[in-house]
Amino acid sequence: MGFGPPIGFGGANSVTSSRDAGLPHAGVPGHLQEEVNTVLDNEPIHETEPIEFKHFIGKEPLFTLRSFLSGHKWKLALALVLVVGESILLQAGPLLTKFGIDEGVVPGNKNILITVALAYIGSIALHGLSAWYRIRYTGALGESLMKNLRIKVFSHLQRQSLNFYTNEKAGVLMTRMTSDIEALSQLFQEGLVNFAVQGLTVIVITIILMVLSPTLGLITLLAIVPVTIILSEWFRRKSSNAYGRVRNRISDVLSDLQESLAGIRVITSHNRRRHNVIRHTNIVGEHKDANLDAIKAASIYTPGTEAIAIVGRALVLIIGGRMVLNGELEIGELTAFLLYLGAFFAPIQTLTQLYNGYQQGQAAVSKLRDLLATAPSVPENPTAFELSSIEGAIEFKSVNFSYEPGEKVLTNINLNIQAGETIAIVGPTGGGKSTIAKLTTRFYDPDSGTITIDGSNIRDVTIESLRRQIGVVPQEPFLFAGSIRDNISFSRPDATDEDVFRSLDAVGLTGLVESLPSGINTEIHERGASLSAGERQLIALARAFLSQPRVLVLDEATSNLDLQSENRIEKALDQLLDGRTAIIVAHRLATVMRADRIIVVSSGNIVEEGTHAELLGQGGHYSQMHEQWKQVVDTQ
Repeated sequence: MGFGPPIGFGGANSVTSSRDAGLPHAGVPGHLQEEVNTVLDNEPIHETEPIEFKHFIGKEPLFTLRSFLSGHKWKLALALVLVVGESILLQAGPLLTKFGIDEGVVPGNKNILITVALAYIGSIALHGLSAWYRIRYTGALGESLMKNLRIKVFSHLQRQSLNFYTNEKAGVLMTRMTSDIEALSQLFQEGLVNFAVQGLTVIVITIILMVLSPTLGLITLLAIVPVTIILSEWFRRKSSNAYGRVRNRISDVLSDLQESLAGIRVITSHNRRRHNVIRHTNIVGEHKDANLDAIKAASIYTPGTEAIAIVGRALVLIIGGRMVLNGELEIGELTAFLLYLGAFFAPIQTLTQLYNGYQQGQAAVSKLRDLLATAPSVPENPTAFELSSIEGAIEFKSVNFSYEPGEKVLTNINLNIQAGETIAIVGPTGGGKSTIAKLTTRFYDPDSGTITIDGSNIRDVTIESLRRQIGVVPQEPFLFAGSIRDNISFSRPDATDEDVFRSLDAVGLTGLVESLPSGINTEIHERGASLSAGERQLIALARAFLSQPRVLVLDEATSNLDLQSENRIEKALDQLLDGRTAIIVAHRLATVMRADRIIVVSSGNIVEEGTHAELLGQGGHYSQMHEQWKQVVDTQ
């Protein structure tokens, strides 16, 4: 069974194809269903944490690593203590080696040699235990930080206004939520902790080197460290620019991928697959070139630091060997110094490798900072009040609006809609019909003028309380991957099955849904791809009906339907519009004619207003539209 043929909504679809092939509605083969159910039964249950979402959050500091980590300073302090302990235990070995050589090997004291060996083993065991606990603790802390960051970014995206998504590519936003946060995840869980470990290791070893031999220590610090610092600064500048370009190019890659996947039907129908592969190859090539620039810098920096380390060991061996021969230094001290010198350059080399991750993380921070600094264009007033239950009287007073500065879409709109009245807005494409609907729901704010509902300026009420009482059915209803019940109850998650069936009854879908294998729990595909256009629209209407709005906005809700589907939906609208204020934006006049009042909009102005009969009698814009519509209907 499937949607489609029983009510003739647009013919065959993927569901009926699955049915004809002997598959259940969602396309899962029957012999796998039992195994799927077993897996689902064994899934762990995670309690959902209470989330408080606010449209208004006030002014926040710019997003930086410091500001983000500041709320976890005590946990980070404990992590630092663990790192210090681990670093100290790690450096016990060379000192024990020195003691073992000078006090055990040279004088031939076996007891001291055994004691040193046991102490060496003990220090390794303690270091292993310390590292085990530190990795578990910092790993858990890093995951907690990443969870908080993902929620912060996602909440910020949910807070944005519609024009933000109009101007920004979906692939770029996906990059912010995926690769940018992943880069930060690696920096938090590996980079920062290792930075601390290796940095403290360098400090501890430097102190030990100065204690063992001030002469050799000064030679090391004055001859080797400055060269390493100069090389590191050069690498920082080169890699910073390169990794900034890498983050931009990966955004382009994901944007092109998302657009290609979303438009695959158009791409296929116009035979553009080869062209798209060429285009994507060029975009991926630019990402590769940006990465190669970073690799070129690393190819100089990493071998350079290794060469400096080798030269440093050779210099210490020559000078230290002469000091041993002259009796100025013991052989055990020179051995320990050389061991520490190797340990001194190892963390420096590790730091150079970690610097790559740090630069990528900083580039990601910069991108996230720009995103989080973007304020919604339709903000909630900090003093906004809760809009109580409304009657639905709407008034536009001298409203002007433009999507882009200097390009007016609406000019001096004055419109009064009575509570419970149904008005239809008609006019040519681009005249401003849908814009009036979007301003009513406060998807956008007017440049000037006011819009009130029951006398309250919609700028002064909370966004949630406003939209809770306004139902919207767009031209292309969006359905989520999930069950029919999930999609209908999307407007009221606490709705019962009885509420859902009442909504289905209102739009005439009860019989069809009950005939499906799983009823209202039947799964539908993402975006409702398994349904016809009429079926998607009816489910969207049922969703609007379930929310029981006082104001209903239909934005071209029947423009993409055949006449039979449109007739079915018209009957559903009779139930849905009863007793509610309704704004209907439409091209087709079958829906328009049943409105209490018709508004004709052209070039951003209201040019005619009246009932169907009144406007026909005027012989103006509406009369011409009606004549053209009749000619189209007569030919069908």
